[in-house]
Amino acid sequence: MTDSPSVAVLGGGIGGLTAAHELAERGFAVTVYEANDRVGGKARSVPVSDDERPLLGEHGFRFFPAYYRNVVDTMARTPDGAGGSVADHLVPTSETLLAGADGSAVRTSTEQPSTPREWLEALRPQVAGDDVPTRELAHFLSRLAVLLTSCRERREDEFERTSWWDFIDADEMSPAYRKHLARSTQSLVALRPEDGSARTVGSIYLQLLFGQLDPDAPAERVLDGPTSEVWLEPWAAHLREQSVTIETGARVDAIESDGERVTGAVVDGERVTADYYVAAVPVEVMASLLTPELEAAAPSLAGVSRVDTAWMNGVQFYLDRDVELAAGHAVFADSPWALTAISQRQFWRDHDLAARTDGEVQGVLSVIASDWETPGIRYDKPGRECTREGAVEEIWAQLQDHVGSDVLPDDARVTHFLDPELTAGPDGLRNGSPLVINTVDSLRHRPEAGTDAPNLVLAADYVRVETDLATMEAANEAGRRAANAVLSRSGVRARPAETWGLDEPAAFDPLKRQDRLRYRLGLPHPGEAGHDAWRFARRRRA
Repeated sequence: MTDSPSVAVLGGGIGGLTAAHELAERGFAVTVYEANDRVGGKARSVPVSDDERPLLGEHGFRFFPAYYRNVVDTMARTPDGAGGSVADHLVPTSETLLAGADGSAVRTSTEQPSTPREWLEALRPQVAGDDVPTRELAHFLSRLAVLLTSCRERREDEFERTSWWDFIDADEMSPAYRKHLARSTQSLVALRPEDGSARTVGSIYLQLLFGQLDPDAPAERVLDGPTSEVWLEPWAAHLREQSVTIETGARVDAIESDGERVTGAVVDGERVTADYYVAAVPVEVMASLLTPELEAAAPSLAGVSRVDTAWMNGVQFYLDRDVELAAGHAVFADSPWALTAISQRQFWRDHDLAARTDGEVQGVLSVIASDWETPGIRYDKPGRECTREGAVEEIWAQLQDHVGSDVLPDDARVTHFLDPELTAGPDGLRNGSPLVINTVDSLRHRPEAGTDAPNLVLAADYVRVETDLATMEAANEAGRRAANAVLSRSGVRARPAETWGLDEPAAFDPLKRQDRLRYRLGLPHPGEAGHDAWRFARRRRA
């Protein structure tokens, strides 16, 4: 269609590719400009060597909890080049390991609840190591109950302005409570519980728990090979078949505006124009591109410089043996750098590590560190202050501290790959790809996908979406919303892209409706009755 509206997608990560996918299906002429030499952003795989079939390293392992619906739908609509879809390359895990530094380990199990009481009983957290006192577990469950039965308005007002740490009264509780409950989410996202809002952290915490309890969907899935091979490359090939032009090595230098709309973009020194522009670059890049004219055209972008980021980076250890720590996600609950890991070989059906290394590599352990501010156990330094090699050795030491050097002996290591976005700086490491974190009262800084500029939309994980966390799911949802904004402004008649939010058990809906009435009347949540008095009494006794 030569008269199709043209769209320039500035950024080829998950958000940008999703917008391109949805718009191309609806007849738009789409060009994607990606700064790296391959698409996928933080999700892409990076060759470890120049060999013809090299090992592939990544920013960190991919995992898909049950609440990921938007991105999985896109994968199901993407051919894999072998007669199936990319979604066919998602394989379920069977357990989650919670490992403590004292050698303790808990492997989670699930059951299917139906009533509010059964749900709350089923949500009792599993912990490794130190026992959390029963009364404190009960208190934690009571706080989850308040969150579960609160209306949306209360969550976006009161709980958005309260930290998760304060919401669950972590300061009033035992060290075991703080370690296993308050800080447990930091192993899943680079977000300190003292800084993250109760709305964001609590909602995602509940989604992860719901996924473990739903028998109709796997609690967690992973890919059966490196991300680029089994997902991103087939996706790019499919987009090209849909007439999408993908330009790699094309960095966005500027977004031009006359104060009312976008007039063009500068990519690698060359000016490009289109009918519509999808800004799908990371938040720190978007902040650097913001000019007074662009902000005048799209005032909602004024807050992007106040959206916080943190570090969440990974290392892959290639081993001469296959060490299956768990048949799924392993969480090292009290590791200083908040480590999580997945032993990949058991899931990679057609990715033969041995064939790529003349039999030398038999296994790969992919590890993510979510806390780069806390001193480690080997060098007594936070990750930011380490060298690249020092960071790798610190992560290895923390793994051994949890599972034992007999399980992970030093001589098992063949080589490793550290996220290339971590580079050497004068005082330690620099991070070229930090992760958006949703801190207390930050929702107001996050723009909608559609801006006031009539030809500019946004498709990135800092956009205000239902999934509300810097994830592939959030980026995909933002891409869908961006595509819908372009669709509605263009006048093209086509079905909008479907979006899914976060589902919670319907059993709690009547209680949420009651709380909505109370909120509108200016009354507190009924579960908060006595909570302030309880907190006051605890502090008086202390």
